[in-house]
Amino acid sequence: MAPQNTSSSSSSSSGSSIPDTRPTYTDEQLHNALLNFYGGSSATTENCGHIFGFGNPHHEMSMLQRITATTMLDYESKLNEGQDAAAAAITELLEQASTFHAAHGPIIPLQAIIQSKSPCMTLAAEFKRASPSKGDIASHLHAGEQACVYFGAGASVISVLTEERWFKGSLEDLREVRLATTELANSNNDNDDSKQQQQQQQRPAILRKDFITTKYQIAEAAASGADTVLLIVATTPFHVLQELITFARSIGIEPLVEVHALVELDVALSAGAKVIGVNNRNLHTFQMDLVQTEKVTEELTKRGLTFHHDDCLKDKKPQLSVCALSGMSSAHDVDRYRNAGVGMCLIGESLMRATDAGVAIKGLCLDPKEYAASQSVSGGAYTGGTKMIKICGLTNPSDALVACRAGANLLGVIFAAKSKRKVSVEQARDIVDAVRKFGERSDRMEIKTNESSNKDTPLSSLVAKSRALELAARRPLVVGVFQNQSFDFIKEMVDKCGLDLVQLHGSEGMEAANSINFGVPALRVVDIELGSDGSEEEKKDRTSMDTAASILSKVTSDPIAILLDTSIKGDKYGGGGTGQTFDWTIAESIQNMGLPVIIAGGLTPDNIGDAVGNVRPWGIDVAGGVEAGPGVKDVDKLQKFIGGAKKAAVEASKGF
Repeated sequence: MAPQNTSSSSSSSSGSSIPDTRPTYTDEQLHNALLNFYGGSSATTENCGHIFGFGNPHHEMSMLQRITATTMLDYESKLNEGQDAAAAAITELLEQASTFHAAHGPIIPLQAIIQSKSPCMTLAAEFKRASPSKGDIASHLHAGEQACVYFGAGASVISVLTEERWFKGSLEDLREVRLATTELANSNNDNDDSKQQQQQQQRPAILRKDFITTKYQIAEAAASGADTVLLIVATTPFHVLQELITFARSIGIEPLVEVHALVELDVALSAGAKVIGVNNRNLHTFQMDLVQTEKVTEELTKRGLTFHHDDCLKDKKPQLSVCALSGMSSAHDVDRYRNAGVGMCLIGESLMRATDAGVAIKGLCLDPKEYAASQSVSGGAYTGGTKMIKICGLTNPSDALVACRAGANLLGVIFAAKSKRKVSVEQARDIVDAVRKFGERSDRMEIKTNESSNKDTPLSSLVAKSRALELAARRPLVVGVFQNQSFDFIKEMVDKCGLDLVQLHGSEGMEAANSINFGVPALRVVDIELGSDGSEEEKKDRTSMDTAASILSKVTSDPIAILLDTSIKGDKYGGGGTGQTFDWTIAESIQNMGLPVIIAGGLTPDNIGDAVGNVRPWGIDVAGGVEAGPGVKDVDKLQKFIGGAKKAAVEASKGF
């Protein structure tokens, strides 16, 4: 049976589609391609048993195996004249590479550029239009233009996906990126007279990221302007990996050798790898585990091998450089790996989805001094802007995935008895499953919050917990919303549905939001009461600053974060679902006093720009404002809401 192609069209460098006339292959053909790659009849169970699931008759090839085998067969078709013709083709490509380098500058050694950035983290910013797990990411973007944005904001390496079927890339993308960034670097140097006396700005190194199994593909990369290539240990026999590393170095290319499991690290080191990339994503299952990189650095330390990025400032450089690949999107992620001695982080999807990739890169705090300054908790005002987007009242996986793809951090499912958006256990479970699959995880997300010490104030504790939630929510989390329901019932729903955290929206009290009650952290809603006629009840006898001070005096260190929502005076059950806004200057005042908050109530695509741009709340929450009907989201409204929030957040950040 022929496999289903992930894409039915191929893309040009501008993202336009043309009919796909490439062949499809049967599973038998794909299996045989992998088997031949591992030695054919001489292959052993030890080195290729995984191809057939170690004897499992029901085994199905992983996506990684399928893509690799398909790429191999595509190249076999391209080079079907035999080994002599392939060797001649390689020679011709290397001549083209020599001509290219003479015109546009020599190859930049990957390890050298990584080590030169210490103590700052080296950023490899990736151009990736699509992926097998996420589908289209940003198929409309132009490779050269996006690469120049990356370079201008601080990326020292540009990674370009050139695989055509699943990632919608091309070698033309690679060439455009190389030429555009070289031109930009030359232009910057020509226009800056001060650099005549100082070091000239160096263009970024260009990485070809593909499923490389032949010398031809490496030569092809060099001819298109690549400085380095990705070699994946998981799909490459040891002897082939050695040959590819040796060939790459013979033409001036230091490859990035990718591992995932520690057993793959053994193979990479034995083959002579110097730059080791740790893919936090298992390419067989697509599950993400950010601990993988730290496991590798711990193992290297145990073996006495030098790699720590800070040591690059010493006269004797480390033997190895370690790079973290996949799953990162924030300054917290960068700092996490900085502390582990990692020298480069490769970030792609979050930059491709960003409203302003340049601003997103600046927010990564590649310089440790910038990160330290951004994390100051001296008691000053919260000025970090909008980081969290919550879409609430979801009742089906389809709407949840639209929200995830648009960039939501928190997905709310409501269990409150009186809500018209109330979900069943089955509905909630389906949404959780879909969100986990999108986030490439198989279990509940652990939100690491340190227990408060006696020296911590409720305010400092909540600030720290809010940061922990922001860090965890780089992959979407599912929040169960409850209102005046028993702890036993809430705990039961947490366990049955797999909720990541809960939200208390009734009169339960602040202390009820302690995670010990439910096994997961809890958001605590604070109602901002309007009069029964919808007037600003709080304004009658106090200022917004008075209200803010009153709220802060009542918070405890029990919740993970505070959410402000509108309520109507006289509603004995608690607020929420009013469709009305409250006085946003209350939220602004609370944040000026140091506590980041989420705001809800009456938010819509029409007013979200004002809310985010003027108040700059840490988080926003919407349900009815993006609905076609109770519990059913309007896709257009939802996308406009999230897109408008992100755009406004970028604009607001430019003033700080």
